[in-house]
Amino acid sequence: MKLVVVTPHFAPDVAPTGEVVTRITHELIAQDHRIEVITSLPWYRDHRIEPGYEGKLVRYEDTPWGRIVRVNPFPTTDKRNIARRAASFVGFSLASAALGGGGEDVDGVLALSPPLTLGLTGWVIARRRKAPLVFNIQDVYPDVAIELGMLSNPGLVAAARRLERICYARADAVTVLSDDLKDNISPRVNDPSKVRVIPNFVDTEWVAPAPFDTAYRKEHGLSKKFVVMYAGNVGLSQSLDLVLDAAAALAHEKEIVFVINGGGAGKAGLERRARGMTNVVFVDMQPIERLPEVLAAADLHLVPLKRGLARSSVPSKTYSILAAGRPLIASVDPGSEVARVVERAGAGLAVPPEDSEAFTKAVRALYERRDELQAMGAGGRAFIERWASPAAVAKRYADLFIELNARR
Repeated sequence: MKLVVVTPHFAPDVAPTGEVVTRITHELIAQDHRIEVITSLPWYRDHRIEPGYEGKLVRYEDTPWGRIVRVNPFPTTDKRNIARRAASFVGFSLASAALGGGGEDVDGVLALSPPLTLGLTGWVIARRRKAPLVFNIQDVYPDVAIELGMLSNPGLVAAARRLERICYARADAVTVLSDDLKDNISPRVNDPSKVRVIPNFVDTEWVAPAPFDTAYRKEHGLSKKFVVMYAGNVGLSQSLDLVLDAAAALAHEKEIVFVINGGGAGKAGLERRARGMTNVVFVDMQPIERLPEVLAAADLHLVPLKRGLARSSVPSKTYSILAAGRPLIASVDPGSEVARVVERAGAGLAVPPEDSEAFTKAVRALYERRDELQAMGAGGRAFIERWASPAAVAKRYADLFIELNARR
């Protein structure tokens, strides 16, 4: 088949969504499909166009398997400026629709959200190139923006809800990452049978259990420490104040150190609050090539989401942690997908979101049960190995396009 993939990020961009869609694309290529990628110039790391890509609004890259069209995403560093972010999304989406709408007919278009506007971009490209559209929802918008308080104006909320319903209605199929997300959006879809669950994958060959004593630990003075780590975007969705609360409460435990690895809009504020805390270490975002090493360096990982977000977002880091054979504490809504996975895998503890006391007690409990952590990590690894491989996920997308074309 010939497919078009419309995505906000693609390698070498380091956004988690970009890593997922890049791997799915290459698995589709391995299954003999031709791919055209419409994406942005790399910008995620510092929220500005990366060196080597500046000075161009559009960049074309021809490959043995197809073409990559990179469009300026008009990035803004201020995530709280809704007007600027909306303008960036609209500009990127319009340019992508114009550039992707030309060319030969194809067998399918896969468009990713967020941003939600790429649903209409995918629809325009699918109409012009006579193909079915699969709209993939990584995070449910505008739900996430509403829960974070970033979108509160009733008129804007109503407009975003209308755009959401229009995008769902225009798609031939809507894919989500979990049953939670399916239950969330199905009432808003004109035909709920269009909603399919296709989870993100974990590369269990690349991310695998490894020794704790990594070069990363040595670099950051973590040798012989009990490392409690948050690794990921330090943004608005994560309740990382919990980490500092726990660090303050457990400061007397000299062996425990809390590591916040990553960058984002919330990092500067956390660093200010943590000033003088000797058991908190901040580490900049690491190259993607070091992900297995970073994951291996922790005794215990953290997945903290703000209240209400677990029904709209499934952090992909959860599955990478399990693949690395490390236990975790998930501070998420009770009964959500992440909480259920942790429980089913026996891979750690789930506590209510934004509850500092419960979170700190969980860290203390697992520190005191250090002899059980290896078994928890092994349980998580076994769960992931049974769950989804990159090739299997890519095949599910290919099979969905085959099904949709058969209907047409």
